This record gives sequence, C-alpha cells and structure tokens, in this order.
Amino acid sequence: MPRKTVKTKVAAKSRVTKKAAVKKKAVVTKARTAKKVVARRLATKKPAVAKHRKVVSPSVKKPQKVAAVRAPRPIPVLPPPPRQPTIDEAAALKAFERAHKEFTRGRFGEARNQFRALLEKYFQVSEVAARARTYLAVADSRLRTESILPRDADSLYDRGVIELNRGEYVAAQEMFERALKREPEAAHIHYGLAATRARLGSVDLALQSLQRALDLQPTLRVRAQHDHDLTALRNDPDFDRLVFQHHV
Repeated sequence: MPRKTVKTKVAAKSRVTKKAAVKKKAVVTKARTAKKVVARRLATKKPAVAKHRKVVSPSVKKPQKVAAVRAPRPIPVLPPPPRQPTIDEAAALKAFERAHKEFTRGRFGEARNQFRALLEKYFQVSEVAARARTYLAVADSRLRTESILPRDADSLYDRGVIELNRGEYVAAQEMFERALKREPEAAHIHYGLAATRARLGSVDLALQSLQRALDLQPTLRVRAQHDHDLTALRNDPDFDRLVFQHHV
C-alpha cells in the first residue's frame, strides 16, 4: 500500500475544509432567506386591532328584560234576547197606543172610554194596565176642568192672563189655546199666547204667535217693544224684524 505523503494529507484536509465551508455557507444562506421571508410576511401582515371590552362594574348589574304579561281579554257578556210579548200583551199595547193617540189630540172623552175598555179586557197585563190607569186619571181630571171652565173666548182669555201673571205658564197657554179655538182671529189672544210661549222657552212657537198677532193688529208692535214677557225673544233676529221694522 502506498504511503500518503504530507502533501497528500494537506490536500485532503483542504478539500474537507472547503466542503465544510460550502455547507456552512449554504446553511447560513438558507437561514438568512428564511429570516427575510418571515420579515416580509410580518411587514405585509395587517396589525391586529385590539378589541376594547366593556368593563362592567361588579356593583352595577345589567337590568334584565321582563317579559310583558298580556292581560286576558274579558269575555263579552251578551244580554239575553228580549222576551217576546204574549198575545194578550201585544193586544194590550195596541189598545193603549190607540187610546194614547186620542189623549194627545185632546179628545179626552174618547181617550177615557178607550182606557176604561182596555182595563176591563186586559187588566191581567199589569204593566200596561198601570199606565192606562195613570192616563185615565189625567183624562178624568181634564174633563172635570173643562166642565167648569168658561165657554166664551173673552172669559178664557181673561183666565189665561190671570194664570200668566201668577206664573202658571202651562195653564195660561191652555187657556189661550182654548180661547183661539172659539175666536181664531183675535189678535190680543195670539199676543197672549206668544207671551206665554216665550216664558216657557218655546221661542219658535212664540215668534209664530207674535207674527200672527202683529199681522192682525200692527199697533201691538209698540207694546211688544217693552213687554217683559217677550224678553226671551229679544236676541232673535226675527224679533227685531217683526217689532222694530215696519212692514210696507
């Protein structure tokens, strides 16, 4: 086996040193490359924004939402259906309506007869019978009053004036209306009726009666200008036209 010389050993050692240096250089280069890649990634990466959390004090508690409790809807209570009247009740009501119509027309004699017949036939219908007895008593009273009242228009007018001065306006109105049935063209009676209706607050009817009185007797216009019984009519424009403006 040939012996290695010193020169050969030095050359071999030099080759090993070069290989190690190349290998070391490759490792360093690779490390530097990796470092650059990491640095480049860090440079391009967006900085993370820290989220601020709301710090709740332990002594302050967040109010809890309370679910609204809806009150139950009340169940509507329907009224019971109206009771249908019996045959007698229906007949008694019709008889009462006929008698009441005569009463409102001032036919007290005929109304009295019909109320009496109703009570004889339908006395068992208690509600209708009670109303019939009330109207029968009023009709009897009116008939007795008529029997003692004066018959002529002037006496009825005088009675109406007395009731008007006493403040009995309903009675005065009845007297003047009765007087007009006997003497419908009497201006002074129409005037008295106008004054009575004004006292009762029936403005429209009072103006109608006053207009009729002034048409029949224009000289009553002077009396109307100062009559306290017509005070309720003074704010009405028709009163001013009737009393203060002369007709041509």
